[in-house]
Amino acid sequence: MLAVILIPLMISAVVGIIGYLTYRLIVFDLWCNHSVNSTLKKYSIKKTQYQIIKEFYDNKGESISEKKISQLAKQYRQKEPEQFLAMYDSIRDKLEK
Repeated sequence: MLAVILIPLMISAVVGIIGYLTYRLIVFDLWCNHSVNSTLKKYSIKKTQYQIIKEFYDNKGESISEKKISQLAKQYRQKEPEQFLAMYDSIRDKLEK
């Protein structure tokens, strides 16, 4: 009798956890990436997220690894997408001087 209740409950819990992790780790990042790329395209910015971060830190005089740039790109696109526009403005202002 107990198995009749526990088995469907366990299956539902596992499916729910797998669904949440799939959303959080894959779908959410793809959605954020699309959102940032469409914003960059909207403002006619031809640089990629990677290029913007790399040039921004190069202009600051900081040397960072490719892995760190990828981590920063993911962090910025998920938590602070407006930072790409701010960094691009900073790069553009440096080039105009």
